[in-house]
Amino acid sequence: MRFSVQEYVRWEDIDAAGIINYQAYLRFFGLAEVELFRHCGLTYRTLFDDLGIWLPRVHVECDFYHPVTLDELLVVDAFFGKIGRSSIHLNFEVHRKDKPDVVVATGKYVLVTVKKGQLRPIAVPSMLREKLLPYVEEERGTGYRRSSQR
Repeated sequence: MRFSVQEYVRWEDIDAAGIINYQAYLRFFGLAEVELFRHCGLTYRTLFDDLGIWLPRVHVECDFYHPVTLDELLVVDAFFGKIGRSSIHLNFEVHRKDKPDVVVATGKYVLVTVKKGQLRPIAVPSMLREKLLPYVEEERGTGYRRSSQR
């Protein structure tokens, strides 16, 4: 299952050519990430204070397929590609609201579960894994497919 957020391309998101700047996608991905975790009942306060973990990024990638411009409404789908022993792969797929079949960009974060304040990898807590599981899709090449293992 995927979780989606919608956000407009804003003035600060575009470059001198009038198209979205590559860095702006990180803002869109960050918005989708925090809302997906919140939807799973996991605010960052819960992760930090209750579970005692942080989720630093160790890998970030983004692929661009079609340029988008100021004031276009984008839909960002977020879902987990893999939950490993200590890592979580968080994937993104971006579409225009008015053209949902056209992917304009994709992205991926690899997050590592670390003990708060120590930056040492630890196992993904079982409660965290269980809450994220409904949003896991199997990763495959440059695209994604839904996992049949639930």
